[in-house]
Amino acid sequence: MIALLLALGSSLAYGCADFLGGLGARKAHVLRTVMIAAPASLTVELLLWLILGASFAPDTLAWGTASGVASAAAFALLYRTLAIGPMNVLSPVTALVSAILPVGVGLVQGEHLGLAGLIGLPLALTAVVLVSAGHGAGGTRPSRTALMLALGAGAAIALQLVFLHQAPSDSGVGPLIIGRAVSSAVTLAAAGVMFRRLGPDKPAYAIAATAGVLDSVANLLFLLAARSGDLAVVAVITALYPAGTVLLARSVLAECIHRGQLIGLGTAVVAVSLLALT
Repeated sequence: MIALLLALGSSLAYGCADFLGGLGARKAHVLRTVMIAAPASLTVELLLWLILGASFAPDTLAWGTASGVASAAAFALLYRTLAIGPMNVLSPVTALVSAILPVGVGLVQGEHLGLAGLIGLPLALTAVVLVSAGHGAGGTRPSRTALMLALGAGAAIALQLVFLHQAPSDSGVGPLIIGRAVSSAVTLAAAGVMFRRLGPDKPAYAIAATAGVLDSVANLLFLLAARSGDLAVVAVITALYPAGTVLLARSVLAECIHRGQLIGLGTAVVAVSLLALT
């Protein structure tokens, strides 16, 4: 039950972070947004080091570095995806892709689900698909480029979560710190190389920084959830984060919620209830 609650908290934080990141990327070049979000996220994780502790054994360094590279790609691809929009279609597509790989890794590593889990897991994946059934704001369909970016973002997120899960369980927040330091360095280096192409628009500093903070919170909750429960279950619950993004897009941007998405939200509630029994 603790792992379930932590995963739900991670899902909520990811959903809010993605909405704000996508909103910020609409105001300036995506790298300008990530340049603010990534260091803000690293600052939070350094503060968590003082509270939760961290170790930096070779395995922690290796898996943390791998997660950081994946995170940098996820940041850029996801925020660019959500900037193109519509958010309430592309975010669920990204989430579905990000769930499949961790679930597969968990099952391959020997995790076993009870009857409720065997029903709840595919139901949760179905819920993500249903939430993505809407046509977006004003009936707009996403472009092929946007869909490819969404698929790439989902794969990058999946790899980040898998790499974090592989880090030693006694490493504290070490993997998060290493990962965010690497992703920040990669992002700043990319911004330096592309500086002349970033345009004159200033980033939305508060929005981008808040997105980074929420992303750190989401990563921490996921790491704690994965250490106390099955990766297959934790990953698929975390992948329900588009529910938050969709609802925020509806209330703030007036994007329409399709009937299929409403059914998906209801299916998600049923799925989480079943997974709670696992």
